[in-house]
Amino acid sequence: MVNLTKFIYGCLYFILGQLLVWYQINGQFLSDWVKNNPIWVSLLGIPISLVYIEGTRYLVESFDGEMWPQRLVGFAMGILTFAILTYIHFGETLTPKTIVTVLLSVLIVLIQVFWK
Repeated sequence: MVNLTKFIYGCLYFILGQLLVWYQINGQFLSDWVKNNPIWVSLLGIPISLVYIEGTRYLVESFDGEMWPQRLVGFAMGILTFAILTYIHFGETLTPKTIVTVLLSVLIVLIQVFWK
């Protein structure tokens, strides 16, 4: 059974990491400063990596040491975060293809959590 507390912490770390990465790589389309200072923006990679390391630790522990579930959960968190932030900042609506992809990412997480 999944350790729910560690799973939630792991997901929160991954969501934070995905948020930070989204702004790091897409901020160039929102801010001239980010666009003109890629070296400074790339330095955010160090704290972002630490966030992902912690998220990975919590998720692997939540799945009793298994590696694949945390990778798939992280992927799904990335899909969901990207869809939300891209809509908020660029108004890109969810096409039927994207909706199916987002639903599949949710299904991936549910399979990893509930399938024994």
